[in-house]
Amino acid sequence: MSAMNNGKIVAVCISEKKGEPKRNVGTARLVKDWGLENDAHTGKWHRQVSLLAMESIAKISVQGVVTKPGDLAENITTCGLNLPALPVGTHLQLGTALVEVTQIGKLCHHRCAVYYRLGDCIMPREGIFARVLVSGQVSVGDTIAIVHSSHSSHRATHHGREIRESTPRSDIRYIDEIT
Repeated sequence: MSAMNNGKIVAVCISEKKGEPKRNVGTARLVKDWGLENDAHTGKWHRQVSLLAMESIAKISVQGVVTKPGDLAENITTCGLNLPALPVGTHLQLGTALVEVTQIGKLCHHRCAVYYRLGDCIMPREGIFARVLVSGQVSVGDTIAIVHSSHSSHRATHHGREIRESTPRSDIRYIDEIT
């Protein structure tokens, strides 16, 4: 695996309640089929853990929005990987845990608490979501390695924007239906 396929964990963040900023705890455990231990967003669903790159956070920082890791409600803040370019189905080694990318971006039907607090939220555009395949420890400074890369099985649009997900959704129209 070349260094070009690796990134680093900058922060490991949790919150007790949904809709509030997460705090960097430095080290935490990813639990198979559940998510990041002690985080409000855990559960048996396809968005068990969220990742956002410092490179994405920097884009809104130039707009005058001052943020730090966790402010945008991401669990894992990264650097060195182009997260939104990863195909759904990609397996990532995070510390000693293994996750599978299940969704790139998300629909934001209503402006979220992050948007109202900061004036923008980049998570719907550049955040990614994953499910935990193998439990393990994740810590600031750990390497992120692309273990397996696959191609997205579903391409969809919502209000003209492409959304890539691993599971079809009823509230969006798939490109296959349009063309």
